[in-house]
Amino acid sequence: MPYDFTNKVAVVTGASRGIGLAVARQLSAYGAKVCVNYKSSKERAEEAVRELNTAGGEAMAVQADVSDQSQAQQLIQQAESQLGPIDFLVNNAGIFDVAAHDEFDEQMWHRTMKINVDGVFYCSWAVKDAMVARGYGRIVNIASIAGLEAKPYAIAYATSKAAVVGFTRSLGQALAADNVRVNAVAPGLIDTEILADCDQAWLDRLIDITPSKRIGQADEVARMVSFLLSDESDFTVGQTLVLSGGRVNLP
Repeated sequence: MPYDFTNKVAVVTGASRGIGLAVARQLSAYGAKVCVNYKSSKERAEEAVRELNTAGGEAMAVQADVSDQSQAQQLIQQAESQLGPIDFLVNNAGIFDVAAHDEFDEQMWHRTMKINVDGVFYCSWAVKDAMVARGYGRIVNIASIAGLEAKPYAIAYATSKAAVVGFTRSLGQALAADNVRVNAVAPGLIDTEILADCDQAWLDRLIDITPSKRIGQADEVARMVSFLLSDESDFTVGQTLVLSGGRVNLP
């Protein structure tokens, strides 16, 4: 195994499917005890836990809406009570809405911010003090290349992910001296269930402007998350690593 996460405890939000599930699988395969958080997909979350436990891991599922501060705190408390102190937090839960500026309203704006931004804040605040006290912790936030470029048909989403990038940068510097590292991954187009509802012509155009000429895989995101959680990235603080096949590059 490239990384040894034996006896580490990880909480992955929005982990019943897609990128979150891929991260949970990989962390479990590397030896971590994993809390699979979900909001509404109970059957999928329980299936994921059965899969991880059958493969020899130790996992549990916890229902929580991370956009609610009390539920986010309860999520962390439940994970701690069953698995132990939290070493890793992966803030993956999020929503993505596509709408032109004259098609989305205040309700969509606030819903996106509550889940994509407040959820990251609430979960991070629920773990950071204990991590600081122990002198160890790793937080990885799932951002998006939408937070790094203009997205006129996804204004709320792009703004929320830009906020995640800024939050990662500032919190990373604030906690680094206490050996609590905060970083982010900004994926581009990734092959998850959300693509099933996308127009194929639109997907083809995005693939065409991607230098790698393909869609990314959830496992590829999970590998980058694992790297940021591992000791191999000890000098990486407050960074956002882009995974887009070359479509978006940071300076």
